[in-house]
Amino acid sequence: MATTEKQKETKLEKSASSAKKTNVKRLVLSAILIGMATVLSLIKVYQLPLGGSITLLSMLPIALISIEYGIKWGLVSSFTYSLIQFGLGIGEGLFGWGLTPLALIGCIALDYILAYSSLGVAGIFRKKGTPGIIAGVALAVVMRFVFHLLSGALIFDIWMPEEWSNPWLYSLVYNGSYMLPELVFTMIGSVALFKAPQFAKIVESNLED
Repeated sequence: MATTEKQKETKLEKSASSAKKTNVKRLVLSAILIGMATVLSLIKVYQLPLGGSITLLSMLPIALISIEYGIKWGLVSSFTYSLIQFGLGIGEGLFGWGLTPLALIGCIALDYILAYSSLGVAGIFRKKGTPGIIAGVALAVVMRFVFHLLSGALIFDIWMPEEWSNPWLYSLVYNGSYMLPELVFTMIGSVALFKAPQFAKIVESNLED
């Protein structure tokens, strides 16, 4: 009887130790990927004059977190990333753009917190294999685009050139000019990594989460 109890205690200790190691590994990998995404966001292939840019696959690391660990952890990580992007926005002069307090709050919510946090849904269809990866990444990027679209039409219409009469159309064209290439590049990058045997094995080992 005593031996059985000891065996149970040993199993529980091993289980707790294993869970702790898994959590530490998850935290470390997520921190590395968030850091990588931040660095890549600073490498701009093309920069638009009023904000928005095509970056060197900056959304891919955040998408990978969600694909590997699931949507809940992905949203936590993407929210963290949104705060970092907000901090970078402050450094780029966000508070000097001449926005009213209400417009500034809307900009922070739409262009930073909601836009970047939405990347965490990339892993929502991760159990569906490659088609699920493509669909999840597409959904995440489209959601980010929608938030930028709303911001452009509702807040930054004051910067719309005179030759444009419809702020929604202008915002659609403006934000689409950089978000569409970002969408294509991010999907290609995600699929390429998912098809790599080592990465696919890592993802499959976490599908039960």
